[in-house]
Parts: sequence; structure tokens; C-alpha cells
Amino acid sequence: MDRLYFRQLRAGVDFGQSVPQAAAMQNLVYLIGDRQTGETLVIDPAWATGELLDLVERDGMRLSGVLVTHYHPDHIGGSMFGMQVQGLAEILARAPCPIHTHRLELEGVQKVAGLSRSDLTGHDSGDRVAVGAVEVQLLHTPGHTPGSLCFRLRAQPGASPGARQGDVLISGDTLFLRGCGRVDLPGGDVDEMFRTMTERLGSLPPDTVVYPGHDYGGTSAALSQLQRTNIYLRVSDLSSWRKMLGR
Repeated sequence: MDRLYFRQLRAGVDFGQSVPQAAAMQNLVYLIGDRQTGETLVIDPAWATGELLDLVERDGMRLSGVLVTHYHPDHIGGSMFGMQVQGLAEILARAPCPIHTHRLELEGVQKVAGLSRSDLTGHDSGDRVAVGAVEVQLLHTPGHTPGSLCFRLRAQPGASPGARQGDVLISGDTLFLRGCGRVDLPGGDVDEMFRTMTERLGSLPPDTVVYPGHDYGGTSAALSQLQRTNIYLRVSDLSSWRKMLGR
């Protein structure tokens, strides 16, 4: 049996149905764990954190850590558009655990989610976070924010028939199935996003399955497919990229 526990959850649909703004934002939250040890990580928990934790418990798992792609409140909680979004603070109040993000996001996560610095663990690109026997690699993919992260699960040889094949990339707001993250918000960087699309993501195996941070045009697809259909992965020179993004 494949030890990997993996769930993709859509805010406002799989949890948080009583929060209309959650459905409108179309956020995707992920659970990654080890079925044998019962430990799990949650990626970008927001909107209805109590329901998320209830879901983890119903699955017979326990939360052992949080992975954060970037500091925007629809991914970690905080004030947004005049409303208060549940997120990391509520997670810690019920299930204290380490919160992992890129070191360049530490200040933003701390401020937006209302946490203390001691709640957070800062990382560099290439670092790994283990949950039982499952290991998640952190990839620094700046552009949307300075410290944006993608999370990579490597394919495991000898997996049982029907188990996940190929690598998995949870791409946050870096890459969507039909676009990429905005670069016109504070901390956005047009040129860094180009390097992320062409170099950092372009070097991944083509059979990598991409799971984005929002359901903008779909919830998963092979990177090879996106390289054919997503225009943001098909621009080969910086000048054309800048023109496409209006810079």
C-alpha cells in the first residue's frame, strides 16, 4: 500500500461551505501525510480552519506541521477586503505545530497572520520537510511574492499498482493551469516570474503533475500539458514576457 496520504480540498466546497467568500476565491488546500504514522502536513490552511482540522481527524490523521506558499491572507488568514479570514492563528490555537515557509516570507506571514516570529520556521530553496517517511522538497519560485514556494513530492519507486505516478508539484499562486500568479501586487516581480517560469519550473520533469493554489481553469495537469497550453510557460525571451505583462 502506498504510504502517501494526499488530499486536495477546495475551500467553499469540501470545507467552509458556510463562507461564501471562500467559494468565490476558489482556494485549494492540500494535505500531505504518511498513512502509517498518521502524521500530516497542511498547505495554506485558510477560511474554515476548524472544519479542516475536523476533516484531518475524521481521516484518522493528526496535524504535525503547516507549509506556507506565500503570505497573502486568502492562504494563511488575516484581514482581506474588509473581512477577517481564518488561518494560521486559528490552527495554532487548536493544534500547535511548526509553520514552514521561505525565509523571505517570514515578515509577511508574521504580520498578515498575526503570529510571533517564534511560531515560524524559515527555509531556503531545496530544504526538505519530512512527515513520517514522506518528504516534501521546498522550491523557491519568486515572482508573485519574493519568497513564494512550490512544494515537490518525488515519485517513489516500487509503489503499488494504481498509486501516484510521477512527481507532484503544489504550485501555490506561482503557476495555475491557465496562467501564473499576479506580479502587480506588493512584492511582485515581472523578471523573477519569467525566470521562475523558464528556469525554475522549466527544469522539472515533464511528467510532474501540477496542483495549483486556486481552481483557475482546473485543479491538476501534467507539466508537459501546461507547456503546450499555458501561454505563460511558452514565452522564451524576457522582452516578450515584459510586453505580455504590460511592462
